[in-house]
Amino acid sequence: MFSGKTEELIRRIKNSNKSYKVFKPITDTRNKQNKIESHSNIKIDATTIKNINEILVFKNKFDIIGIDEAQFFSDDIIDVCNTIANSGSRVIVAGLDMDYSGKPFGPMPFLMAIAEKVTKVHATCSETGEPALYSFRKSDYKETIMIGEKNEYKPLSRKAFISKLKKK
Repeated sequence: MFSGKTEELIRRIKNSNKSYKVFKPITDTRNKQNKIESHSNIKIDATTIKNINEILVFKNKFDIIGIDEAQFFSDDIIDVCNTIANSGSRVIVAGLDMDYSGKPFGPMPFLMAIAEKVTKVHATCSETGEPALYSFRKSDYKETIMIGEKNEYKPLSRKAFISKLKKK
């Protein structure tokens, strides 16, 4: 979290000068229904969907298909992304690669495995100033998915994350 994933997705799409359509999961309730927005307030229109398979009807209609918060979709996203890419459209996906406990998050490891290019962006650790690879959940809530912002999570380096886990 707070690393610029959404901002990078928006930047790549806008700089492409190609036709595009962006999607986000209905579970992402932080922004308006039909927008994605970065932490630095950069916005772009997006279609909110319940099921990742809803994207397939657009596979030949746009040069680029963007997907934000991909970790919240089912594993079906893997086949959907392959189908779209195999049809000739570029697929740009943004999502967290690890959950709050430091484990691979949903379909992200599989998406990274099939991707032609993977760019990992990192926030700055709020305690050490080093690159933050982890999203530390401040509360004791144990469910994997908990939509939140800075009041619920903080970006931490490996060293700070491990230290915090030992104290929990």
